[in-house]
Amino acid sequence: MHLSLPLLLSVSLFGIGVYGLLVRRNAILVLMSVELMLNGVNVSLVAFDVFWAEALRAGQSLAIFVITIAAAEIGLGLAILLLLYRMRGSIAIDEATDLREDAA
Repeated sequence: MHLSLPLLLSVSLFGIGVYGLLVRRNAILVLMSVELMLNGVNVSLVAFDVFWAEALRAGQSLAIFVITIAAAEIGLGLAILLLLYRMRGSIAIDEATDLREDAA
């Protein structure tokens, strides 16, 4: 198997995620962009695990670990967004100043 095609997919997923993270103002879309970035990392981990099948056996287990962390991150992120929506009536990131500490 050629390693360039999965890595190209991985880089494109990660790049789309970075672009969405930098450009979007909606918090749900920012969380989706973070998920795209994590999925790009998962694709590269599994691709390297398949490419180096004899020497390395950690790619798939690390991908499962990343999926678990991503699920926990989305759960906490959505809980924070629901609380923010109840308090402010909006989930725009620019208006989310309630979570910031005041300078002393």
